[in-house]
Amino acid sequence: MRNVVVTRYVTPLREGGSVPAIVEADDEGMYVIKFRGAGQGPKALIAELIAGEIARAAGLPVPEIVLIELDPDLARTEPDPEIQDLIRASGGLNVALDYLPGAITFDPVVFHPDAILASKIVWFDAFVTNVDRTARNTNMLVWHRQLRLIDHGAALYFHHSWAQYLERSRDAFPMIRDHVLLPFATALDEAHEHMLTHITPAAIQHIVALIPDALLRGDATFSSAAEYRAAYGEYLLRRLQAPHLFFDEVKRARAVLV
Repeated sequence: MRNVVVTRYVTPLREGGSVPAIVEADDEGMYVIKFRGAGQGPKALIAELIAGEIARAAGLPVPEIVLIELDPDLARTEPDPEIQDLIRASGGLNVALDYLPGAITFDPVVFHPDAILASKIVWFDAFVTNVDRTARNTNMLVWHRQLRLIDHGAALYFHHSWAQYLERSRDAFPMIRDHVLLPFATALDEAHEHMLTHITPAAIQHIVALIPDALLRGDATFSSAAEYRAAYGEYLLRRLQAPHLFFDEVKRARAVLV
């Protein structure tokens, strides 16, 4: 995973609840930065990193994710006090996605994804317990006539309370019934086979190892960043084991639509 440094704050994206922003970095690229000082704090950034890289491991279309360094002194050039406070609270390491200029919000009435892609995305969101891919907020873009998955900060919501997290790794995730792509997901068995082939224990361990120590602070449950990081791995590896109750729930939800 690449590391870049913010050189210029361009504009806020106020449609996002945590007010992400477009920034320019020292590689001359443009990125959408997710601030550690906003909303759910570093945990939302951890969810963005883990879920995004799991999607990438499965071959799903996700913009590049980078670790991005933010100098809190950049707040001096911003006239909006809310933005100033956000930048100051987010000094240090943050997470950002490659900015996709000209991308438009996915509309299921206008753009119909193919069955296998829709099925893979539904499977993936059930696996990472992503509550935020509904008709109200699809968190998908269409760029060059292809889907791109964005905004996974609401995934892995188990980590907002670590009580009995290994038992909760077996949760079926009934909220998948509200997934915007469920009506298109008619190739679920094929998707299930594909996802299990690509999201392997080795892939999970590699992805969890990407979480920087700077984001693994502030939770009294763990005595070290290594212990904190290992807990994510334990949860995901346990969720990957059969029986896959979350997939059974996906199939039940899809059957109701038929």
